[in-house]
Amino acid sequence: MKSIILIADDEPGQRQFVSGSLSREHEIVTAANGLEASQLLSHRSFDLVITDERMPGMSGIELIRWMRENSPETPVIMLTAYGSVETAVEAIKLGAEEYLIKPLKSPEELRIVVEKVLRRRALLDRSLLHQQETEAAFPQDVIAESERMKRILRLADQVAQQPSTVLLTGESGTGKEVVARFIHRRSLRRDKAFVAVNCAAITETLLESELFGHEKGAFTGATQTRRGRFELANGGTLFLDEVAEMGVNLQAKFLRVLQEQKFERIGGDRTITVDVRVIAATNKELTEAIANNSFREDLYYRLNVFPIHITPLRERREDILPLAEFFIRNLSTRMGRPAPSLAPEARELLHGHDWPGNVRELANALERALIVSQSGEIEKEDFPMKGESAESTPAHQGLLAQIERTAILESLSRNKGDRRATSEELGISLRTLQYRLKEYGIVGRE
Repeated sequence: MKSIILIADDEPGQRQFVSGSLSREHEIVTAANGLEASQLLSHRSFDLVITDERMPGMSGIELIRWMRENSPETPVIMLTAYGSVETAVEAIKLGAEEYLIKPLKSPEELRIVVEKVLRRRALLDRSLLHQQETEAAFPQDVIAESERMKRILRLADQVAQQPSTVLLTGESGTGKEVVARFIHRRSLRRDKAFVAVNCAAITETLLESELFGHEKGAFTGATQTRRGRFELANGGTLFLDEVAEMGVNLQAKFLRVLQEQKFERIGGDRTITVDVRVIAATNKELTEAIANNSFREDLYYRLNVFPIHITPLRERREDILPLAEFFIRNLSTRMGRPAPSLAPEARELLHGHDWPGNVRELANALERALIVSQSGEIEKEDFPMKGESAESTPAHQGLLAQIERTAILESLSRNKGDRRATSEELGISLRTLQYRLKEYGIVGRE
């Protein structure tokens, strides 16, 4: 994906020179003055702005000041005439990344500085976006020994080159984010950001700000303008995990962005245009959520363009031991110790266990075993399960569901149908309680 660069200069010859120097590697948009540049910045995102210092109406310095309030994360290069170094220093203090003195020596000089700024900003964005990522717990490429997983990867590879929205379904812990990253790495967007958002981990109000950003002063605590994840993912991929947990009101706004690739930040009236490929994931049955009015049907069809179901680990047992060996190597390196081998009985145990928590449970079990193991070989006794886990049996799962239902209904009765009081008593979110009650076919007051 080409970077989109905005060039602001009132001299046609200078605009043509800068545009011609960069147009082969980048997409160029030009503005004849600072005011026109600010209007363009109000309606779309740019990867870089190159501005002349002296322009009628709004100077380059004034444009940078405006950007500090309205587009603070867009990098700027200032072009200034020889002898105006003081102005260039002021521009740097205001947030400009670099400055170049005119007349420029050659197109190559400009290209070197532009690539340096874009590379620096890409590294910064990647560092900010990946602080809480879980990729280190999983292989860079999906381990696939089973035919089922190989088929999943073939589907992922086929859709990777297309702009289509992808919906990943499957039980919790099966590796949906890993498959999403696989698709991103094999797409034309691989050099742009992969941005992951867990919809279940953020309240609905905060999730809206997280996705779409907000303007300074939009609400209490909004002390500065902030770009949302859609803007940060511009040109790349946005992964929405547990999308079924998104509130219905927010779903309407999200649907518009999917359809039009346009949105407004909270508290703002500027329409921002982006180019984002969305991959969504859920461990819930969305058709059931549609039936109980917790998920929009039109959004479901917009997301379900290319569905891929991730098979649970118990149905692809050929992947268990290769995954285990990967985790042992990875975790041992993190612990600063040699990687031990798996005893035959331990291998048999891992292969025979049903792994209700899927790949995530396998990784956690191996981490515990590595801590417990005191030799160069992991034994069967080093694992928390000593055979087939009762947790994986349908009968046990049914018993747990019945216990949960009884606890919820008894608490609801004690609180005389007050759902908020019930959720507080049980220590669960109101949204989770409402979802469970809808499953039970129960309606009542909030």
